[in-house]
Amino acid sequence: MKSILLFALAAAASAAALAQTSAGDGTALSRARIAEIVASPDRSAADRTNDLRRKPEEVLAFIGLRPGMVALDLSSGGGYTTELLARSVGPGGKVYAQVPRVASAGLTARVAKPPLANVTVVAQPFESPVPAEVAAGGLDLATMMFNYHDLGHMGVDRDRMNRAVFAALKPGGLYVIADHSGRAGTGISEAGTLHRVEEAFVKVEVERAGFRLLAEGGFLRNPNDPRDRETPDAAQPKDEFVLKFVRP
Repeated sequence: MKSILLFALAAAASAAALAQTSAGDGTALSRARIAEIVASPDRSAADRTNDLRRKPEEVLAFIGLRPGMVALDLSSGGGYTTELLARSVGPGGKVYAQVPRVASAGLTARVAKPPLANVTVVAQPFESPVPAEVAAGGLDLATMMFNYHDLGHMGVDRDRMNRAVFAALKPGGLYVIADHSGRAGTGISEAGTLHRVEEAFVKVEVERAGFRLLAEGGFLRNPNDPRDRETPDAAQPKDEFVLKFVRP
């Protein structure tokens, strides 16, 4: 019986080590290293301006990025988040920048920068956003930053998309979504007008795909935002949520 127990413990330790190795060295980036990444001198002036609102140091620390991770940035757009992910996972990692159609000129120019040699642009529908080269359970991380609401007025099958992300993530893999907070009871109905989505609505949809809510980031919150306008006053920033889900 003792030998069986020892064998089981060794097997579990081996599996844990394998999972850690596949996701990098297992050590999350320090706040000092994250600060260095954000301060990289070759980041654009536009990105630095965007930093004032997006608080990238807090976002990257909240995600818990590790070198060597394989990530999928859904709705990459111009690639602001894609670049931060690519710099964070390093040359031993990989980032897929998903766009629903043709990549923008801005994204194309961005991924040509040497630090983003680990990025591959993926032009695929939201309902099947994972490239064929990624096997089931091959991703460590998926992100969708401030675009989940757009899926509402675009008519995207979000359940299908979330299930595809779930299948692509390994057990313990993370799905991080940030967006502009909508009022209680509005769901995703104001996506095309106020460009907002109700936080509780997102939680329900993502958890329906099998995910479990792991953490909530409060660093982009503004409880004084009435959430009834698309663009509040400069002194009154939008209330924004950041949710981290895990695949059990």
